[in-house]
Amino acid sequence: MHLRLISWFFIILNFMEYIGSQNASRGRRQRRMHPNVSQGCQGGCATCSDYNGCLSCKPRLFFVLERIGMKQIGVCLSSCPSGYYGTRYPDINKCTKCKADCDTCFNKNFCTKCKNGFYLHLGKCLDNCPEGLEANNHTMECVSIVHCEASEWSPWSPCMKKGKTCGFKRGTETRVREITQHPSAKGNLCPPTSETKKCTVQRKKCQKGERGKKERERKRKKLNKEESKDAIPDNKGLEPSRETPEQRENKDKQQQKKRRVQDKQQKSVSVSTVH
Repeated sequence: MHLRLISWFFIILNFMEYIGSQNASRGRRQRRMHPNVSQGCQGGCATCSDYNGCLSCKPRLFFVLERIGMKQIGVCLSSCPSGYYGTRYPDINKCTKCKADCDTCFNKNFCTKCKNGFYLHLGKCLDNCPEGLEANNHTMECVSIVHCEASEWSPWSPCMKKGKTCGFKRGTETRVREITQHPSAKGNLCPPTSETKKCTVQRKKCQKGERGKKERERKRKKLNKEESKDAIPDNKGLEPSRETPEQRENKDKQQQKKRRVQDKQQKSVSVSTVH
C-alpha cells in the first residue's frame, strides 16, 4: 500500500515538472516572436513597444494613437483628448476621433461643439440654421428667434402745455411703456415707447410762483445774459492805442484847422461889437 502511494506521488511530481517546462518554453517562444515588447512599461501602459509606445493599457484607461510627424505613438490616458470620444470594450477602451466638422463630441453621432463655420443644432453641425431658427455667432449655435416685448401702457399724464398745468385751455397728455425683452437679430422690432394726444381743460389761473420748467429756464437764460453784459469792461477809461506817425500828423492838421476857424469866428464877433 505504501509503495503504491509513493509511486503515485512521483508520477504527479513528474507531470507538474513537465507542465512547468512547457510553459517556460512557450514564454521563450513568445519573447522570440515579439522582440519589441517591453516588460517595464510606463505611463499607464500594460504592454508597450520601444518603437510604437503603448500597445495596451491598464484597466479603465483609454488607448489613443498620437501622431508625431510621420509616426504614430500609442498613449494611455484617463480620459480622451478634445476632438475624440471614448468607447469601452471588454478587452480595450479606445478613443475615436470625432467627425471632420465637429470640434468635440459625445459619440460619433452627437457633436457638442462645432468647428468654425458650422452651427450646432441637436448634436449636428450645419452650414445654415433650419427655418424658424437663427444663428448665434457668439455661441455658434442655432437658437430660437426672440421678438421684442413691451410692458403695459402707463396711465395718461395730466394735461400740460409748456411744462405747466395751468394758464391754458388746450394742451397734450402723454403715456409711456418700457421694453421688457429686446429682440434678436431676426426678431420683430420694438414698438414706440411713448404716445401723446391732445386734450382740452378748463382754463385756470396759475397761482403766484407756479411756473413751468420752460418758463423758469427762459428767465434763467435772460438773467445770465444780463449778467454777461454787465461783465463786459468799459473801454472809455482805457488808454488809446498807439498811433502811427501819419495818424498823429493828420490829427495835428485837423486841430490846427479847427483853431483857425475858431480864430476867424472870434475876429468877426469883435468887429461887429465895434460897429
